[in-house]
Amino acid sequence: MSTSGLKAIAPVPTAADFLDIVLSKTQRKTPTVIHKNFKISRIRNFYMRKVKFTQDSFDEKLSAILEEFPMLDDLHPFLASLMNVLYDKNHYKLALGQLRTCRHLIDQVGKDYVRLLKFGDSLYRCKQLKRAALGRMATIMRRQKDPLAYLEQVRQHISRLPAIDPTSRTLLICGYPNVGKSSFINKVTRADVDVQPYAFTTKSLFVGHLDYRYMRWQVIDTPGILDHPLEEMNTIEMQSITALAHLKACVLYFMDLSEQCGYTVEAQCKLFHSIKPLFANKPVMLVMNKIDVTRLEDLSPENRALVDEVINGEGVLNVQTSCYTDEGVMELKNKACDALLEHRVDTKLKGNKINSIINRLHVAQPKARDEVVRAPFIPDAVKEKKKYDKDDPDRRRLEKDIEAEEGGAGVYNINLKKNYLLKDPEWKMDVIPEIMDGKNVADFIDPDILEKLEALEREEEKLQEEGFYDSEEDMVDSDDEREAAEAKESLQKKLVSQHTKKSLKHRAQLPRTAGLRTINELTDGLTKAGFDPSKIKARADQLATAAGEKRKRQREEEEAEMDVDGDEEAGEGDWMDVDDEDGTTPSKRRKSNTGAVVAKSARGPKTNRQLAGMRDTAQAARATKLRNLGQRERNYQAKAGEADRAIKTKMPKHLFAGKRKMGKTDRR
Repeated sequence: MSTSGLKAIAPVPTAADFLDIVLSKTQRKTPTVIHKNFKISRIRNFYMRKVKFTQDSFDEKLSAILEEFPMLDDLHPFLASLMNVLYDKNHYKLALGQLRTCRHLIDQVGKDYVRLLKFGDSLYRCKQLKRAALGRMATIMRRQKDPLAYLEQVRQHISRLPAIDPTSRTLLICGYPNVGKSSFINKVTRADVDVQPYAFTTKSLFVGHLDYRYMRWQVIDTPGILDHPLEEMNTIEMQSITALAHLKACVLYFMDLSEQCGYTVEAQCKLFHSIKPLFANKPVMLVMNKIDVTRLEDLSPENRALVDEVINGEGVLNVQTSCYTDEGVMELKNKACDALLEHRVDTKLKGNKINSIINRLHVAQPKARDEVVRAPFIPDAVKEKKKYDKDDPDRRRLEKDIEAEEGGAGVYNINLKKNYLLKDPEWKMDVIPEIMDGKNVADFIDPDILEKLEALEREEEKLQEEGFYDSEEDMVDSDDEREAAEAKESLQKKLVSQHTKKSLKHRAQLPRTAGLRTINELTDGLTKAGFDPSKIKARADQLATAAGEKRKRQREEEEAEMDVDGDEEAGEGDWMDVDDEDGTTPSKRRKSNTGAVVAKSARGPKTNRQLAGMRDTAQAARATKLRNLGQRERNYQAKAGEADRAIKTKMPKHLFAGKRKMGKTDRR
């Protein structure tokens, strides 16, 4: 975890606020109405729920605090040491321990009082037990006033710490106060560290970031260190020591050769030697700053000897810089970054992992078997090959040249067939047959299909103009007749479809023309076959005569009915029974073809109004059938007519059923 991970800790409330939060939540989230008339089991459950809910709320809040604050043993050594320096490790652990104990005690109080509430024998006693339980929990929580206040201070301070990643590539700046450390970090990064001409301006760690070789680097500015024993160092100095001890970084030790910082060169060299053990296994750079005032060459022989002793130390690089004139600043940055990269690679090579891999590798080195010189062989054709020159008119034509000649990119379409390797080069442009289901598609393509199609269309147009497709029914029948015919046809189809396949299975299948034969054709056929057709012919003549007589009789009756005189009147509004010639009375009624009753009387209507507008009774029957068919859908819905409106429920139950009970309302 880095310091940025520590900044997400939620604020820690004070003990009083803690109580307010939990008790108000209990009041809001649990039922509040109870009466002494309720069953005792219900009263017990009511108060047990209150106690359990309060206990759970305390547990939840305390657990959140304990989980968010990190355990020092789980942190990176740098962060653990930094927290120890800033907040005192023992004090921090003690505060978290007290909260853990508080959580355990509250849980125990809750369990004990829930057990007692199971035996509560009245509302009063249950209420007193509940009050006692919440009161004891509140007392335990009030005792945690100091740990909660301390942890809130720690949280606020952690949030102000710089976001240092202990695993990232790091440049670490250290040295005496006021030697130019903060000026350097302001030059090479976007950090804005306060720079003042007095010691200990920087009181904590500052972080800046820079990019080198497309990688992210962090530069840490530490507070100044004075040369005295570790036990005497203050919190500000101990932050620097912690960073030096635990961060794998390139250490930049700044020195002020001009002694303007207030410390001698000798004191600065002594400090280097005293903290040198912290530089173990880290690349170290000695930075001689403020060379615009004093350079290394300008030093006295004694001071020069002290500085050379530091420079000649094992693995120490030196750079002279001036943050005032920017001389050597970029060189220092580049050298420090390169030194750290090399050191990280060397560390990996020295590690256990690289040894285990190298042991399994064997690199073979070829050895000469004799003194003979074996020069590489290059064919003459390759040596003599002319180099491509785009300005040469006799150059080799490339695909790019052909593309430019034929319209350029987007227009030119490369011909892939020209590179085919075939036995006969003339085959390259042949059409490749398309085979489908084992047959060549080209065999089934008619090259004259378009001409034939046009000829067919012209013939169709000619027939249409001549009226070849106009049927007699369309020309003769009116719209009403056509509709009636369509209705009759659809009805017939329905009737036929109702027959099962089984009933139609054994039916004799005869063509329509099979029944259309005259009696003469029939008798001729029978005579040719050697049969005597005289009886059939006599029977046919007899049937024809009977049918003729029947038709004649019907015609006479109809004429007689039409000639009935209806002028005689018996009085206004009365009917008279007058005998006709055939002995029937007009009061006797007959049914017409349409099913309507027509009065056979002198005063009866001369025309049937139900046939008004109809050509004949057949057309009237069809119209009646169509009317009944249209009425059927409304009859299904129990409607009197087309204008019938459905009356919905005027009062939906869920809107007028009174107060809703507890439970889900998903059904709406």
